Order: sequence, then C-alpha cells, then structure tokens
Amino acid sequence: MTYTAELVTEERVFAALAPRWARLYGGCPAATPFQHHAWLHSWWQSYGRPGRLRLVLVSDTGGELVAAAPLMLVRRPLPSLVPIGGPISDYGDVLVDEAHGTRAVAALTEALQRAARTALIDLREVRPGGAAERVYDRWPGPHHRVPDSLCLELPAVPMDQLVARLPSGKSQQRVRAKLRKLAALGVERHVVTPEEVDKALRRLLELHALQWRGRKVTPEHLRERFRQHLVRSAEPMVRSGDAVVTEFRLDDDVVAVDLTLRSRGLTGGYLYGAHPCLRERRADVAVMLLSATGEQARGTLSLLRGDEPYKRHWRPEPVVNQRLLLAQRRTAPLLAATVCDVAARRRGKELLRRRAERPRRRGHDGDGRS
Repeated sequence: MTYTAELVTEERVFAALAPRWARLYGGCPAATPFQHHAWLHSWWQSYGRPGRLRLVLVSDTGGELVAAAPLMLVRRPLPSLVPIGGPISDYGDVLVDEAHGTRAVAALTEALQRAARTALIDLREVRPGGAAERVYDRWPGPHHRVPDSLCLELPAVPMDQLVARLPSGKSQQRVRAKLRKLAALGVERHVVTPEEVDKALRRLLELHALQWRGRKVTPEHLRERFRQHLVRSAEPMVRSGDAVVTEFRLDDDVVAVDLTLRSRGLTGGYLYGAHPCLRERRADVAVMLLSATGEQARGTLSLLRGDEPYKRHWRPEPVVNQRLLLAQRRTAPLLAATVCDVAARRRGKELLRRRAERPRRRGHDGDGRS
C-alpha cells in the first residue's frame, strides 16, 4: 500500500480533520485523551500562535489517516517542533493506526524528517509504550531519551478492589468508614449530559477557585482562555464517551464537580472543584472522587502528573514519562544543547533539595546528641 504524507499549517484544515482524526485515535491503542482531536484543536484555539501550526499527517490510498504528529513550531529557547497541548496536557504523543503497523511508522518517521529540516523534534511527556517510541526506535539521525514528569497509576478496578490494595486492615477500615460517611451525608452523583457540560464546568472552575482561595493555585486554571478551552473540548469528548463530567450534590446544591478524561486504554481525573463545606462536614473529597473515577475507568487509572502524598496513599505504580529528542546531522548541536540544559536543571534541583534538607539534618543530629 502507498502512503501520502502532508504538512498542515492552516487552522481551518485542522478543524476539518475531526472525523478522520477520530478514526485514527480509535485505532491507536497507546493514545491518551490528550491526543483527542477536540482537546488538541481547542487548545490551539486558546493557545496557538499564527504561523506555528505543524501537523504531520500520513494517509493511505483511500484518504484515511494512518498516522499523525500534532506539533507546533517554537523558536525559543531553541528552534523546535513540540507537541500541541503544552503544560496543561499531561501526556504528549503521536498517533499510529495499529492496523497499519510498521509501515505507517516508517512513513511518519520519513515525514517528520522532512518537516524538521532546521528544528529539533522535542517530544515531551511521552508515556512509556507511547506510539512516539516507535518513531524514536526507527529514527536514523541523532536521538536521545531523558526522563520527564512522574505519573502515578492504578489498575482500573472497582473501589472495593482499590481499598483492598491498601497496606493494612486499619487503612482499609478507615476508607470504608469514609465511604459510609459520604453515603450518610447524602452526597449524590449526577453524570451530566453534553448539553449540561458548559454550566457544569463553569461551576467546576468556580469551586476550584474557591477551594484554593488564600493558597497557591495554578494561575492558568483561573484564566478565561483556560475556561474556554475546557468547555470547548469537553463537550464533544463527552458526546464521544472520551470524557465524563460528574456533579456531586448535597441538599440540592452542587458542591463538587469532576472532569475525567478517557481513552481506549487510559483514564485520568483531570480537574475538580469542591466546596469547602465538604471538608467542614468531614467528607473525604479524595475518596469521593476516586470512587467515582474508578467506576468510569478504562484500562489504566492514571493519577496524572505529580507525586502528592494523597496519591501515594493508594499504593500506585510510579511511571516516568519520557522526553524524546530527535535531530538530524545539521540540528545535532540543538540536541546536544538541550541535553546539557536538562542535565544542568536536574543538578540544580538536586542541589536545592540537599540545601533544603540540611537544617532538618542538623536539627535531627542535635536532638540525637542531647
């Protein structure tokens, strides 16, 4: 079979790709929700810059997409092609239709070589087993792999099985007591319809801002462009079954809202908002959310990026995303500079961590000697 590759740089063409992209997305087992067309196109509408879109597409003789790399050009700190989705997406990847296998990977690899004549290809936050690994393994030029963010993962099983994973009988009893407390309070769940998504997500962001009032919050979550992206992307994803928005109601009031994103093999609770009254009434919000998300999960239940203590409580599996750097001979210096920068940042973080631990160590030593 013959494949045709093209480089798309116009947003209107990107918008029109939705049906073809959906078929490719469904045929790629490694895809995460952050490769869904609705998520990527909506992100571009909120965050993209004119003239920077670089979609590398591979089609078969019938015009169906068999592979795609949703990229954009950045010029700083170095000329690079990076995944669309940016910091608000927990995973980045390319898409390859499993039915076309190595032939589609080969065609996509060749197309990426042509697209990145003077730029480094910098694929961040690739989950182990991602389709981009297959391009990396086939890449003929200089290439390098470095660790990226840590994610924590659980099996997609019912809540009673998640509870059984806890390390002791007392831990299990505490969680079951918290579930009974939620039931006694009368907290009810309502999975919203596509028509209700806009209103529900506005409430989610209101509650999110309220729960973080007076504390350090991710600034982007409070911006209008983020709200527009979230509403615009979630509605079609809810329609296709690739997102679930759940309202939690108490005494007819919506006191929490959760957005869960799903793909064929992965589910992740992306963002939630919860009213402080839940904690005042001693309702465990983390248990409430995990119970709901677990029922909606497909494949792996990802707790997404971050190593917060409340996540560790559930004994998740730590999984480190990858940063895949692909260059050609003429762009090899860009790759070398990026690897050096990553190493320097890692050393800097380690020095800061050691410096922060010194006072605690001195205090511990003093206590021991007294």
